Order: sequence, then C-alpha cells, then structure tokens
Amino acid sequence: MFDPVIAPSGTLLGLLQRGRGDGTLHALAAPRADALAALDHCVVDDPRHDWQVENRSLYYARLYLDLHGSLGGIERHLTASCDLVETDETRTGLALAVLGHLASYGRGDALALLRRYAASGANWEWALDELALRDDDTGLRALAVPVLARFPATPEGDAALAAAVRDAFEPRPWRLWEEDPRAFVGPRIRAAREAGSFDRWQRQMRPSGPRPGWSVQAVFDWADDGLERGTARHVPAARCLAAVAGPEDRAEIVDAARHGTDGARCAALHYLADTQDPFVLDLVEAAVTDGSRVVADAAVSAFERMCGDEAVDRARGWVHRPDALGASAAGVLACKGTARDAHLVLGALRDTVRAEGPDAPELWALVDGAGRLGIACAAPVLRHVYRETTSSRLRGRTAAALAATDPSFATGFAVECLWDCEETTREVAALHAETGDVRVAERLRRLAADPAEEAEVQTAVRSRIGPDMPAV
Repeated sequence: MFDPVIAPSGTLLGLLQRGRGDGTLHALAAPRADALAALDHCVVDDPRHDWQVENRSLYYARLYLDLHGSLGGIERHLTASCDLVETDETRTGLALAVLGHLASYGRGDALALLRRYAASGANWEWALDELALRDDDTGLRALAVPVLARFPATPEGDAALAAAVRDAFEPRPWRLWEEDPRAFVGPRIRAAREAGSFDRWQRQMRPSGPRPGWSVQAVFDWADDGLERGTARHVPAARCLAAVAGPEDRAEIVDAARHGTDGARCAALHYLADTQDPFVLDLVEAAVTDGSRVVADAAVSAFERMCGDEAVDRARGWVHRPDALGASAAGVLACKGTARDAHLVLGALRDTVRAEGPDAPELWALVDGAGRLGIACAAPVLRHVYRETTSSRLRGRTAAALAATDPSFATGFAVECLWDCEETTREVAALHAETGDVRVAERLRRLAADPAEEAEVQTAVRSRIGPDMPAV
C-alpha cells in the first residue's frame, strides 16, 4: 500500500483525512456537496498510514449520517473493475467498515451493499465479518450458496474452504451454514470445520519453526543463520540464551557482544541488557560507534529495554548525541526520567519537531514524557504537533499531554476532541472539556446515548453528568 497523500491541515479534506474533530465541525458548516465529496475521497482512498491501529470508520460513518449522504461513491469504489485484480484488503477495508457502522445505525442501503459485496467482491471475508455482527439469520443464510461457490469441490477447493472457516474472524455465518440441511452446504461446512480444527492441532503438536541447538555457540550460530536469511532472530536468541547460558558462559557472551559476528553480537547485546549486566551500557555505546547498521539498531533496541537507574543516568549523557542512540536516550528520559530531566526532554521534543516534522516516530515517547513530567512550556510545540500530525494515534497522545500542560485545553482542543476519530481521544475530551460550551453539553449527551460508542468513552461522559456532578 502506498503512503497516502495528505492535504494541508487547514483544509476540509486535510482535517477529515486526519480524523480531527474539527473535520466534522467544518464539514457540517461547509456546502453539503463539498463536504460529501471530501468524505467520499477519504473513504475510498484510505488516508491512514497504519490502518491496523488508526480508527476512521466510525468517524466517517457518523458524518455520513449527519450529512444524510448517499453511498454512491462507496458503491462505485467497491464495484470497480479493479476489484477483480487489486485484492489487497486495504483497498476496500475502510469502505466496508464504514458500511458496517452505517448498517448498525439502521441504514438499509449499507446493509444491502454489504450483502452484494460479500456475494461477489474480492474482499468478501471482511464484508462477511461486518455482516456477522449486524445482519439477521435470514440475510446470512442467503449468502451460503454464493460464498461456497468460491470454493470448487476439489481437494484444493476443500483445503481453501477449511482454511477460510478456520481463520474466520467472526464464526457466526459458518455456524449458521453448518445447520443448513442442503447436502452441498451443511455437510461441506462441517467437514471444512473439522479439517481446519485438525490442521490447527497438527500445527500445535508439530511446530515446524527453526530451533537452535542446546549451547551458547549453537544459539549464536542460529542467530547468524537467521540474519543471512534476512530474518532477525536476536530477540528470540536472547531468550534462548537465558535458558542455555550459565555464569561460566558470561565471558563468551561479553566477547560476542564486543567482537562477534552480527547475529551473535545482536543476540548477546539483548541478553546482557535483559540481565542488567554492569558492562552492557559500554558495549551498547561501542556497538553504535563501530558496529554495522544491524548491530547499531540492535544495540539501541537493547538499551531501550533496560529500566534501571544506570540506564537513565547514561541516557542523560547520551541525549545530546546526534544519532539514533541520542534519540533513544531522549525517549528513555521521557518515559523514565525525573523532574530534573524536563529541560532535556523539552529540548529533544523541540529539536525533533524542527528537524523531522510532526510525524517523527520519536515524538510518541517525547509527547508522553512532556505530559508525564508536566512540562508547561511544552504546550506551544504540543499544540503544533496536535494540529499538523497525520497520525490520529499520536494526536490522541498529544491531547493527553496538553491536558496535563496547557491550561487552555479544556476550552480549546478538548472541545474539538469530542468529535475525534480515536476513542481514547474522545475519552480524554469527555474528562476535560468545559461544559459551559453549549456544543459540549449536547455532544456529551449524544455520546452517552450512542450504542456504537466505546464503553470507556461513555464511562468518562457519565462521570461528568452523573448524579453527583453538576448537570450538563
């Protein structure tokens, strides 16, 4: 999947692509045709950098409801001829998830479109999972024949059917079809389920993955072999060393961490970091200085796994380094430092935004650290990250940091966050938004009554409007 092209944050499209609450508010105030065009663009061209952790579907579904939008754009996307060749689920996953939410809100056209796509579309399994949560038994039973038609009655087709039954995220449709009295439906599904269960049992009883020998050198050889094959094994190799190595092996492991081959060196560094060996910090620094890229990355990763005071003290000395170890040290101070480290975390936060922009991976820890340490003067840069980042997850963490550092958060960004695409962000907003704003009062009532809203958000809302709280 290609990285999405994100419009500027000051435009309606840019706000909707980011999933910001202001996107909804601006869309409701914009000309309806423009708002629906921008909404369709977002749904058919998924704007998320990581679709597995970022939420958008409920956010877009709610906006379709508020705008009384038709589903023509989504239907054209799902029924396009490219659906026959571009079978990657990321092409249609967001659109199907939006339809699922709309169906749960009672949109019959969304339910009908999901049924049609489950019968004929390439990403039919996703559509079937959405229907499993929303459709009735009659609608699901009607899909048995078109779904089974995808699997020819051959050994290969039966194997593919068994895998589909075994790996189904929602088993409800398959269980309904097992009860179907027709000879070409019920018996075939039952046989597929039994074959899938037997296959899973076989895989559990006979693991086929590579395993190292029972010695320190064998573990090092296994790690090197993995690296040659393009598979980094140093983390599991470190766990193997914990089971294999004794006190008499320490000198060999330290030597491997200092002079070993790349795979052995990476495994040794992780093992020594996990055991809090007193020499490991010097070995980490040496690995970053003279090791290969793989070794340097493994050394930084090993350092980040350490949680003792010695690691925090060393991070204070490394934080000014202009390399990955310096960035890692800043993250360690953000997560584990004390109030004396606030100026170092703030400096790293400013430098990272200035040098790498508002989407830098290092910002996650630094934003959390600014909130954890209560760095009030970090609020301006946090507000910049909030506005500009294209990651809705990072924006949510930034909102939590602003709640701890910015006195204006309750009357500013917290109000917008009540419409955010991330439930954790809406939860923060529900806890902090100033209820004197009439928009806040109405939004809290709507979130409390919405059956699609997450339980954590509704709990936060009710803590503001409960019997012991001022009325909203």
